[in-house]
Amino acid sequence: MTFIELLLIAIGLSMDAFAVAVCSGLAMTVLNIKDTLIIGLYFGTFQAVMPLIGYLCATLFADKIIAYDHWIAFALLAFLGGKMIRGSFQKDGCSDRACPEGICPDRVCPGGVKPHKEAIAVTPTYMLPLALATSIDALAAGVSFAFLRVSILPAVLFIGFSTFSLSLLGVKIGNVFGTRFKSKAELAGGLILVLMGLKILLDHWRY
Repeated sequence: MTFIELLLIAIGLSMDAFAVAVCSGLAMTVLNIKDTLIIGLYFGTFQAVMPLIGYLCATLFADKIIAYDHWIAFALLAFLGGKMIRGSFQKDGCSDRACPEGICPDRVCPGGVKPHKEAIAVTPTYMLPLALATSIDALAAGVSFAFLRVSILPAVLFIGFSTFSLSLLGVKIGNVFGTRFKSKAELAGGLILVLMGLKILLDHWRY
C-alpha cells in the first residue's frame, strides 16, 4: 500500500471522529485548548489502537483465507464507507450551542433568547463511549490491513496522528461554524473508503 493510499484511508477513517469533534466544539461555550487536546488524544489513541487489534486478530487467520483476502478487504472498506455515506444524509444529533443569556448572535438561535447552559465536561465518562464508538470502524479496517500485508506500526501511528489532527480541527470548526461541514466530511470519508476498496479489488484482478 502506497503512502497516498494509506493517507486516504487514514482520512476516511478519521471522518467519524471529526464529525463527533464538530459536535463537541459546537457544545463548547468557549473554545478550551486543554479540552480540545484531550478530545484529540482520545480519538487519536483509540483510532490507532483499534486497527492494531484488528490486524493482530486477523493475522491468525490470514494464511487460511489468503485466496479471498482481496474480497474481504473490499467488503470491509465498502461496508464502512457505505455506512458513513448513509450517516451523512441523516439528521445531525448534535446539541445546540450553549448560548448566553440575552440576545444570542449564534445562527442556532438567531436573534432569540436561550437560557445559559454549561459547557460540556470532557471527562472519561463523556469521552470513552465516543472514542470507542468512532473507532469500531478502524477495528474492521485493521483486519483488511492484515490481508493487504500492510506494515502495521507505521500505519496505525499515521492513522492516530491524522485522527488527532482532524479532531482538533473539528472542534475548532464546530465552535466557530457549527455543523455545516459535518455531513460533508462524513460523505467524503465514506466515498474515500468505498473507492479504496474498489481499487484493491481492481488491482487484484489486474495482476
